[in-house]
Amino acid sequence: MAADRLRRTQRVDQPLDRSRSLRPSVDTERFGRISERVARGIGSWAFIMWMTIAIVIWVGINIAMLDGAPDPFPFIFLTLLLSLQASYAAPLILLAQNRQADRDRVQFAEDRQRTERLLADSDYLAREIAALRMALGEVATRDYVRGELRDLIGDLDELLDEREKKRRKAERKAERKALEDGSSDSE
Repeated sequence: MAADRLRRTQRVDQPLDRSRSLRPSVDTERFGRISERVARGIGSWAFIMWMTIAIVIWVGINIAMLDGAPDPFPFIFLTLLLSLQASYAAPLILLAQNRQADRDRVQFAEDRQRTERLLADSDYLAREIAALRMALGEVATRDYVRGELRDLIGDLDELLDEREKKRRKAERKAERKALEDGSSDSE
């Protein structure tokens, strides 16, 4: 029966313990969870309130009963109970704190790894942005292309104006020549 329960609590990814031992086997995870629950309960306001009420009632009963009180004035039994409770509570609280410190250590390591990855990603993105800026420095921008097109249009307008002037001049010259040729033919 105990062996079946032990097999169920063992993890699949861990090898079976084949050795025989006289020491009892203790599931540290289960004991740790129990110690955390106890520490959480002992550290609550409800526990402090109920403990205070129990002590006040205990002291009240033992003071009210002058003869035959179960725990007369020095309250030795109450002291024994409180010291017994403290002797168990302190190690359980320390176990819970150690487990929390272990969890915090793991969380800190994961946070540090996440931060390192974020920094590496940020560095990569900064390098990529710098490379894009450098590449854009060599690429013609929209404003640059528009300015160049305006200059070309202006140059083309000037060339067209000059050609138009030359054509008009050539037409006038041809008209004059035709007029001169026409007047010389009529003579």
